[in-house]
Amino acid sequence: MARADAAVGDIAINPIPVMPPEDSSPSTEDRIREAIARPHNMGEMTDADAVGTVGSPECGDMVRMWLKFREKDGQKLIDRASFQSFGCQTAIAVASVATELLAGKTLDEAMAMDATALSRPLGPLPPMKIHCGQMVEGALREALEAEKGTPAAAPSAPGNAGDTLIGSFAAAQAPLKQGGRIRVVKHENS
Repeated sequence: MARADAAVGDIAINPIPVMPPEDSSPSTEDRIREAIARPHNMGEMTDADAVGTVGSPECGDMVRMWLKFREKDGQKLIDRASFQSFGCQTAIAVASVATELLAGKTLDEAMAMDATALSRPLGPLPPMKIHCGQMVEGALREALEAEKGTPAAAPSAPGNAGDTLIGSFAAAQAPLKQGGRIRVVKHENS
């Protein structure tokens, strides 16, 4: 450990130990920045076996995930995954690392992965970005359920089902299904 000793006039200043950094690994922010700069598996997969899409009407974000399967030893495995994301850079980062994590997983193993597991390689997401992981989880679940032929479950989230992105998306769409109207208002510049 290095030490910094100094004296001012006749007054001695206590030595201050200079501590080396405890952890020189990249921060969550650095890992997210890297994943955004060099996303893996981004883009539409034309030969996909399943597709899932989730969006958030509050912020306009959307994630779409494509999955391609293969058979191995009588089990269906995810051969590869790709994604598109609109509106949120952190969702791009989470989807990028998630597509890497999904390769080789069975449908049940992939279904067991929640937003925290899908974003784990990036580190803990800031509270205001947790919805990005939930959108990726929702798109994955929708694609897996489409493959299994069962209705998609809502992504994991604290609180009740109305607090999830799928729940809020469905709630926002409900008035439209009940004959609600959308009014377009022209914005005038002053």
